[in-house]
This record gives sequence, C-alpha cells and structure tokens, in this order.
Amino acid sequence: MYGLLSAIAVNFFFQPGNIYSSGVTGLAQVVSAISNHFMGIALPVSLTFYALNLPLIVISWFYIGHKFATFTFITVTMSSFFIQIVPQVTLTPDPIMNAIFGGLAMGTGVGFALKNNVSSGGTDIVSLLVRQKTGKNVGSISLIVNLCIMSIAGVTFGWRFALYSMITIFISSQMTDVIFAKQKKMQAMIVTNHPKRITRLIQNRLHRGVTIINEAEGGYNHDQKAILITIISRVEFNDFKQIIRKADPHAFVSVSDNVKIIGRFVEEKEL
Repeated sequence: MYGLLSAIAVNFFFQPGNIYSSGVTGLAQVVSAISNHFMGIALPVSLTFYALNLPLIVISWFYIGHKFATFTFITVTMSSFFIQIVPQVTLTPDPIMNAIFGGLAMGTGVGFALKNNVSSGGTDIVSLLVRQKTGKNVGSISLIVNLCIMSIAGVTFGWRFALYSMITIFISSQMTDVIFAKQKKMQAMIVTNHPKRITRLIQNRLHRGVTIINEAEGGYNHDQKAILITIISRVEFNDFKQIIRKADPHAFVSVSDNVKIIGRFVEEKEL
C-alpha cells in the first residue's frame, strides 16, 4: 500500500509540479533534480531513493533488529519499484493542487505503513537509532532534513517551490496522524512473578519509567505477585509485547489506549 501510494504521490503530483516531499523521498527528488539540472545526468528518483536507504537499512540490521531491517528493506524495495514503473503523468499544472493531493497520497501511505508497524525507511531509521542509544526526543532530525530539502529547492529552483513543498509536508503529516496517531499513549498494567526482569527490559529498550506495586495477591491461587504500571506510545506497543513474551510469557497484561498524561512523558516525534 505504501509503495503504490508513494509512487502515485511522486509521479502524479510531486515530480510534475516540482514539489518536494519530506524525508528521504524529498532528498532523493532534490538529488535527482540537481544532477539533471547541473550535470545533465537524469538520475531516476526511484534509484536515488533506493541508494539513500540501503546504507541505513544495513545499519538497522546490526543495531535495531533483523526483523525491522527485513520489513523495511521490503517496503523500500516495493516503493522504489512502483516509483519506477508507475508512469509520470501531469494531472494538473496547478502547483498548489499538486502539493495538496500529493501530500494526501503520501500521508495516507505513511499512515498505513505505520499502522501495520512497518517503517518507510529514511529518517525513521535514524530516529530509532538515536532513540535506542539515548532515549531522547529526536523529532529535530526530521525537521533538519526537511529544512535542508526546502532550502536547497528554494535556492536552486525558486522559493515558490519551497513554499509549495512546505504545504505538502504539512498536509502529509496531518494525513499520517489521521490514519495512525503515533502520539497516542497507552497505559499498561502487568501482573507478573518477574517484576525485576520486565522492569529492566522496559527501561533499557523503551526508556520508560515503571511503577512497581509489590505484594499483590492473585485471587485464584492466592500467589504473591507484583503489579507494574508503565506508559508507552502506540508505536512502541509491538516492542512492548515482545518484551513481555521474553521476560514472562505467563504475565497478565491489561492495556488502556489513548490515556491522558499529566507530567513528564518524553516521546519520539515523527516527520
């Protein structure tokens, strides 16, 4: 789904309207346009997009996980394939219309990818790497990349194209939030016999705090257990489930979606 929608956004709206997307897709467009404009070399956007993502995927294989890297590789490959085979068609010469509908298509694709726990590559990988190592908010990475894309597009091809591109980035991000609200918070309550093991994994892998309630009693067997309470973001839910399976497969877990938080909760922002 993401691969096809990203190809539609690029070949039906972005390229014909000289509109630049966010993240690595936009960076690939800029590199392709500059090579064609200054060197006369027509680098396909699909090839540039693939070349920019491959080193990041290799890094993610070693530092994030094999499963994540594999699915990201499949997603990036399919996206590059569709961008290559879908013909470039000019549906409208109006740059604002191209910016709006291109943003809608790209944002929908990214939203569905995130909803299915698939990374679209690019800045997602960089963000996860920094988050994994430091636990810090890394939304500024996407902002820096997008500002660089807009600046290069503005200086090279005219500032009106940079302004149109800002419109498409805003619409794309809003559409992504509609399809998949990554910032939704979830409260997890875990009843377990192995509180230290689970707490350690949550703190080390998700960088989340855990509240521990000791000496809880099971109503069925009257066993002594501990109750753990933690807050995670929606995007961390699959990692959270893997932690529970690994630390205590017999734990009882209750999750409440979209809870309201008062206090400090550091979360990773998306592009």
